Amino acid sequence: MNAADCIAALDLPLGALVDQRVPKKTLAEYGATSAASRRSIQEGIESLRWVAALKPSTAGIPAHADAVREYLEIAVLHLLLRPVAKASQLLPFIHRTIPYPILLLFSDEEHFGLSLAHKRWSQATSGDVVVDGDIVTFRIDEGVPSEALAEFLAALSLAKQPRNTLYELYQGWLDTVLALQAACILGDFSLPRSREHADARSNALQECVRLESEMASLRAAAAREKQLPRRVELNLQLKRLGDAHAAARARMKS
Repeated sequence: MNAADCIAALDLPLGALVDQRVPKKTLAEYGATSAASRRSIQEGIESLRWVAALKPSTAGIPAHADAVREYLEIAVLHLLLRPVAKASQLLPFIHRTIPYPILLLFSDEEHFGLSLAHKRWSQATSGDVVVDGDIVTFRIDEGVPSEALAEFLAALSLAKQPRNTLYELYQGWLDTVLALQAACILGDFSLPRSREHADARSNALQECVRLESEMASLRAAAAREKQLPRRVELNLQLKRLGDAHAAARARMKS
């Protein structure tokens, strides 16, 4: 799977397509706060293309506005990274710099992924927009079940997403990406049944990812440990984490 496959799966209306390059100079001028960040942009980004702009006039989906946020447009962007790029820095930078909610497709020579983050009004500076909550980033690789990936691509279609408002559309895409991430743990791809189910599964998924990271660190430490009592202690910790992971996995299924 690559960016072209994903863009085709979105099935965006022709009137929403932009297909323009976003100059790295523009990114640096609006978002870079140091020489190091400007260098990261110049050295790490091969190109950034503005694929589409989804607005009421281009997608037929109403805007969203309340006291927390205003969604007048969703930007679909494709970021092509160079081998030296630090994606963990550049992806949040782009989300913070561009004021619209972004469906960010990113790729390099070996990988492809998607990144999303809600936006809200800044509580510190009137009129400013900031990232709201966690940035959801998922890299698609050989570990993703092929059947789940096919179902994910089918579910991405604009026609199958919520269309009441642009906010609900964006939340739908975010839930779809989280469903694919969950499928890598559960084996099956399924969209959430309700907002409550989506939130509960997202929390359980975050717990699974956190526990998997901790277990990987403990396994590495146990493999290096030469003292038997300490190794036994690490294995007991692994058992407790494994039980917690199984419980979180069960919550994801419910």
